[in-house]
Amino acid sequence: MQQLDLQIIAAKLESYEETIISRLIDRAQFHADLRCYEPGHSGFSGETNRSLFDLRLHYQEKTDSLFGRFCVPEERPFTRGLEPPKRKVILPKVSLNIDDYNKVSVTDSVLESYLKLIPKLCPEGDDLQYGSCVEKDVYAVQAIARRIHYGALYVGESKYRSNPDLYSSLINKCDTEAIIELITRKDVEDQIIERIRIKTGKTQETVNRLIRNTIDPDTVAEFYLNVIIPLTKKGEVLYLMNRGKN
Repeated sequence: MQQLDLQIIAAKLESYEETIISRLIDRAQFHADLRCYEPGHSGFSGETNRSLFDLRLHYQEKTDSLFGRFCVPEERPFTRGLEPPKRKVILPKVSLNIDDYNKVSVTDSVLESYLKLIPKLCPEGDDLQYGSCVEKDVYAVQAIARRIHYGALYVGESKYRSNPDLYSSLINKCDTEAIIELITRKDVEDQIIERIRIKTGKTQETVNRLIRNTIDPDTVAEFYLNVIIPLTKKGEVLYLMNRGKN
């Protein structure tokens, strides 16, 4: 059974940082290519309502679902109505108390925020590398969503167990503002932001800038500050408000 020691959970969340930074750097090797996000320009016959990115994410998640990816609590899909797995999935027991993990999904907000990040992250213009850039987009948004939902579920449960009477009282009152205040630790958030800034810089120290684009560490730090951390806390509130009774 997965442990709910907050130190272990924090270490796990920290371990996602390198993956997210790497995924964002990979995406920045291509131009913004904004046409990829425009419905009706995918190159797929008859697809007038979805963009190339929408389709790439949809078909990736169809495959992922068949293999059982979304049986994992923190792996929340962006796509609705996916088929159940075709394989038998056996996972370790988890210390969570909720009947439907999708009640803690913030994937719509992840997508919206990520698409706003693209012009800040990538060189301006169009390099016609549409297939490659949306492939990198899919890997990036899945990594970001995994980190957010892992924190929402496991930090939420750990915080609840640290003071169940207090949290139960706030949940019963639907006092989400008080819950947000209770789960917020500004000093820890500041440490995360500074660590992200340092890691992003160090990851790119030895790259050959003749052929590799680099990203601004402040851009990634701001994305954590304004998107990843707030969405994690939003997910924690969703978890606590939908948590089953002991």
